[in-house]
Amino acid sequence: MSDVQLEAKKLRRSFQMGKERIEVLRDIDLQISRGEAIFIRGASGAGKTTLLYTLAGLERPEAGQALFEGSSLYEMSSNRLAKLRNARMGFVFQSYFLLPELTALENTLLPALIAGKKTQERAERLLEQVGLARRENHLPSELSGGEQQRVAIARALINNPGILFADEPTGNLDSRTGESIIELLLGLGRREGHTLVVVTHDAILAQRGDREVQIEDGMILR
Repeated sequence: MSDVQLEAKKLRRSFQMGKERIEVLRDIDLQISRGEAIFIRGASGAGKTTLLYTLAGLERPEAGQALFEGSSLYEMSSNRLAKLRNARMGFVFQSYFLLPELTALENTLLPALIAGKKTQERAERLLEQVGLARRENHLPSELSGGEQQRVAIARALINNPGILFADEPTGNLDSRTGESIIELLLGLGRREGHTLVVVTHDAILAQRGDREVQIEDGMILR
């Protein structure tokens, strides 16, 4: 089995803004190894979130390929791609996207229920690992921002994905809480063997991973 888990080949993406065509991704080539923690860093508008979404099968490129474990994501049917994302990928976003009427435990369990799995014991263990063992029956409105993000991380890991994508996961948090969230992601990733792909604008946080990829004007600088 190849050590490369995720690969971009000549990815191109652009958007029309009025009469102007904005090139967001320009022939991006990138390889991410299994178990690697990679941080994609760049200024607002540099193309880092578009790159993350394209690598994760959430946003279709105009040209090029995104390969997950050797399979081209955008040659799959929509149904197969959705099942792959649910079973093999986890997602953590800047906005937590927790359902307000569900408890922390129920929010964590949601992707497993969609996949037809009964994994309450794993959900409880994950909430314990993220420091929320005593908060599992609380609603999102009863949790702090950092606690809600921890629930989102537990939810992302419930189906034991091979890879975890995080888009500015500390963007809504103060610096101390944000640092603890990054440490949590890195610790869980290394302990459970997940590949971790994080988008951030924070240069200090980006140094915590195995590798930093800097993107500017839709191109990888290093």
